[in-house]
Amino acid sequence: MSPPRAVVPATRLIGLFLDMQSAERGAAENTRQAYQRDLVDYAEFLGGRGRGPLDADTDDVRAYLADIEARGFSAATAARRLSSIRQFHKFLYMENRRGDDPALVIEGPRQGRRLPKTLSVDDVGRLLAVSAEGLDDATRPAGERLRAARMNCLLEILYATGLRVSELVSLPARAALSGEPMLTIRGKGGRERLVPLSPPAFDAMARYRTMLGENGRANEGPWLFPADSESGHLTRQAFARDLKLVAAMAGIDTRLVSPHVLRHAFASHLLQNGADLRVVQELLGHADVSTTQIYTHVLDERLRSMVRDLHPLGDG
Repeated sequence: MSPPRAVVPATRLIGLFLDMQSAERGAAENTRQAYQRDLVDYAEFLGGRGRGPLDADTDDVRAYLADIEARGFSAATAARRLSSIRQFHKFLYMENRRGDDPALVIEGPRQGRRLPKTLSVDDVGRLLAVSAEGLDDATRPAGERLRAARMNCLLEILYATGLRVSELVSLPARAALSGEPMLTIRGKGGRERLVPLSPPAFDAMARYRTMLGENGRANEGPWLFPADSESGHLTRQAFARDLKLVAAMAGIDTRLVSPHVLRHAFASHLLQNGADLRVVQELLGHADVSTTQIYTHVLDERLRSMVRDLHPLGDG
């Protein structure tokens, strides 16, 4: 009879899983933190049942999902938690930590088709116009003009490129120095892609860099948007907060506006104007076109409009 395996704490197993996600899959810090939150909650639930990741069975996983529902979490959150648990148990199985995968046969909660919130072209135009107000007013305090130029630059780049907010706020300073209307972006999993800058975005970036120099901050670290934060650059939270202020000044419901909504607007407006779904996939940095296909409602509407307007019997 073989000796029993040594008990490995759940925190240690989760740590090994997170290390694998970083080393083998290039998981970003935000992704690691999301996995950690999900799996710590799962492990605490198992602990309350006198179980752990190495001896949990399918009934334990189902009970955890039922507990999530009882706590009022949405179907989307439950689906994400189950995805984390599946990957975690698959890792334990592949690493010979256990001989089976208790999450393999579990079906996720059914979710309705959820379309992304977006803004109209007019809404985005108002945001950009408000962010640019007073930039050429030399009577405004220099620091105030710089903050306004930074916000205008952020918005112009975001709407021109559809960057993830983490990619936007962490743009390197050299992005503004190449003189080329293109940005090289290192996205999820370390994948690089080229995204073009529109002339307004290119001009906004040049103006912002000029004002940084005028305020003695041109060489303030390696970031395009330096800030007094742990990372050294503007945080996602600070940008989201400032964006809502601009939305309020533009007369737009602040509940409808976020950096991610502007990313959706970028994709939706391109598709409305005839862009190919594969091109939008590349610009957004999606590894799989299926992720981009959430926007097919835009394509469906455009196709219906084409049939209605261009078919010889469309008026009938």
